[in-house]
Amino acid sequence: MAHPALVRPRRAAPVLVCRKCLKRSDDPKALNKALWKAIKHALKSHDGAGHGAGEKPARVVMTSCFGLCPKRAVVVTGGVRAARGEYVLVSAAEDVPSALALLRDDPNGPR
Repeated sequence: MAHPALVRPRRAAPVLVCRKCLKRSDDPKALNKALWKAIKHALKSHDGAGHGAGEKPARVVMTSCFGLCPKRAVVVTGGVRAARGEYVLVSAAEDVPSALALLRDDPNGPR
């Protein structure tokens, strides 16, 4: 019988976005586009720092409801933050880069 193996993909951890919140937001297309641009920009900025050699950008995954349901924001999470049950609320497309930075920052330091 084969033993379980730990695998680390070349792709960054996915960014999870509540589909219901995004649909109810003021400008869902602009917010979705801002997410993609910020993810690609973050990957390019890490290439110069020696990170990201052969790394692919994170995927944006639309999920079902997280149960938070803010009035005028979209719930976003991913990576270590998702494992801890921490979420970021994004209300405008210009807030996306800082929200993704919050998701990447690990308060306990690098692994």
